[in-house]
Amino acid sequence: MEPIYVTGHRNPDTDSIVSAMAYAQLRNALGDREYVAARLGRISDETQLVLDRFGFEPPVLIHNLRTQVSDLSFDTPPALDKAATVDRAWQLLHRDENTVALPVVEEDGTLYGMLSTNTIAAQDMRSVLHPEIRDIPVFNLVSALEGSIVMDAGTPTNSVSGRVTIALPANGEEAIQLNPDTVLICGNQPEVILDALRANVPCVVVCQSAIPEQAREIETCSLVISTPQEPYRAARMIFQSIPVWRVCRTTSLCPARLSDYVDDVRQMAQDNKHRAFPVVDDDNRVVGTLSRIHLLKPRRKRVVLVDHNEVAQSVPGLEQAEILEIIDHHRLADVQTGSPIYMRNEPVGSTATIVAGMFMERGLMPTGRMAGLITCAIISDTLMFKSPTCTPRDRQMAERMASIAHESIDDLGRMIFSASTSDDKSPDDILFQDYKEFMLSGHTLGVGQVVTLDSERVAAMQARMEERKYDMMLFMITDMLQEGTHLLFLGAPDVIAQAFNARPDSHHAFLPGILSRKKQVIPALSVFWG
Repeated sequence: MEPIYVTGHRNPDTDSIVSAMAYAQLRNALGDREYVAARLGRISDETQLVLDRFGFEPPVLIHNLRTQVSDLSFDTPPALDKAATVDRAWQLLHRDENTVALPVVEEDGTLYGMLSTNTIAAQDMRSVLHPEIRDIPVFNLVSALEGSIVMDAGTPTNSVSGRVTIALPANGEEAIQLNPDTVLICGNQPEVILDALRANVPCVVVCQSAIPEQAREIETCSLVISTPQEPYRAARMIFQSIPVWRVCRTTSLCPARLSDYVDDVRQMAQDNKHRAFPVVDDDNRVVGTLSRIHLLKPRRKRVVLVDHNEVAQSVPGLEQAEILEIIDHHRLADVQTGSPIYMRNEPVGSTATIVAGMFMERGLMPTGRMAGLITCAIISDTLMFKSPTCTPRDRQMAERMASIAHESIDDLGRMIFSASTSDDKSPDDILFQDYKEFMLSGHTLGVGQVVTLDSERVAAMQARMEERKYDMMLFMITDMLQEGTHLLFLGAPDVIAQAFNARPDSHHAFLPGILSRKKQVIPALSVFWG
């Protein structure tokens, strides 16, 4: 069962993480077991504190949704041990007309080579011109000939070498050349068999007949195999008893790993003429084969987006994924889909409020632990209900979830906002813990925000902001006690002055009453830039 990833935006905040976890839990509880909560970045200290408080592990980290070889419906033909016979390989190749090549593996399952019908045909033609075999295992011979060993004088023979010769019925005085390098194939020809044993040929293959009684009285080193095949077929089957490792292609195999991206494998397939490529796991063990037809319409990863609907804020490779749903409380942005999807976008202060409402609509009470998480997410995203994005519904839902969790909203609020600017954080940690990029009227904008009870503790952030190159870069230090935002900015102070009716001092301005990036800062800049 392929997972459906539920993920929030990059540099995820508490609302993004909790909404993904809550929605995945909701869908799985209703019987859809493939939903998996995911995240696109590190967990902030605030979010980790909340997860620890209620005993949850962070969602799985995903780096992109680009289609990988593991997403392809590649073939899974049998993998041949390198000691198997060419005859066995030929049978397997013709059992399924869609199988054009078989992987050949070492004893531990790792890749050794690839074997195709063309390779076998080429080997068969060489045997016509040079009818010789070298060190063919006896087990291979017996299996290919569908025969049995009837004599193995002296030390047991483990392999056979020699020039394959068919003894035709005697015709006049024609003589058969017998020497220690002859692999003789004959029928009901007692005298020929006896002569071969006396000459100590390496092997005698007796077709559709028994050996004469006198044969057992001869001291010989010859191996005698009895087969129900007629002589000409037996000759061909001897060459089909060669181990596949001698025949298969072992160079330029171009294996595709399960973790490889399809774009890269597609380019590899274009650069090589092979009809099939082996698929291996991270330990180089063969798991299947793929051909160009598998690359034409790959199976895409499936994803549900929560707390965002903007490509710049979403997972890399989103264009290669199948978006199933969007649940958000932000402005409609630029995410596009190839077919109609379920989208829920509501003007509330927290995506977690929407997800909690979906629990109610489906008649499912969240667990106390999950209700505690949802409460924290609403408190965090609404700035303890002081954000202009906050609605009565957010407060009502937070109170209901806190009641289910048997928690105090005030206590949770103090815990959450005390984590935003702890002394052990580096400037980078503070700047990018809740950071988003926006495209506004052709302008690229980066905006970070931190909510604190003591804005003086993060004044050193200005030096770090100069390292990023944007048309404009803002960092909001939202002070809950002053009910406003200290805005650190780079670029065009006249834009800040006019957009927010502020009096910037160098790279700093205090914006009273400005608490929301989404509902106050971004709209003001959008209006200013037209």
